[in-house]
Amino acid sequence: MDSSPAELFDNEWYIVRHSGETPEIALHSALYYLTRAKDGPHLVLAPEQLDALRQAAALRYREIILRDLHHANAGTPIYRGIARSIVNYHRFCTFCRRQEVDGEAVRAAAGDALRVFVDREWAEVQAGRSTLINCGHAELALFAAELGLAVDGPLAELAPFCPAGS
Repeated sequence: MDSSPAELFDNEWYIVRHSGETPEIALHSALYYLTRAKDGPHLVLAPEQLDALRQAAALRYREIILRDLHHANAGTPIYRGIARSIVNYHRFCTFCRRQEVDGEAVRAAAGDALRVFVDREWAEVQAGRSTLINCGHAELALFAAELGLAVDGPLAELAPFCPAGS
């Protein structure tokens, strides 16, 4: 039984939205399947459909960036650390440039999450726990600046506790 074009689109949107660590690759795979693949439906996507797929990828990027900026995730199987969040944020910025997507909301959310993470991390390090930060302080400070955060206060205080720079 053949699926309707709407159902095929919805299925691909779902795959992009829940694509794991590579949302932009999932987006391109969906576009290829829906429009050009030999075994695909050869749809002509409306601008709204293209935008919906791009937004699905952007939402997935948001999730994977924020996942590693939530202190509560540390020690769980999903946690990869701030270094991974930095990588994913830079991938997201590249995605936004390529796809002409406004990334400001994600930048702001990541900035808020990093600020909360750093405040909690500083409090816990002061209490005697070793840091969860898995990147050099220079890399962390650059990331904070990209997200619009000041690099003083607790972030500066964490410098001696961060691993050697990469």
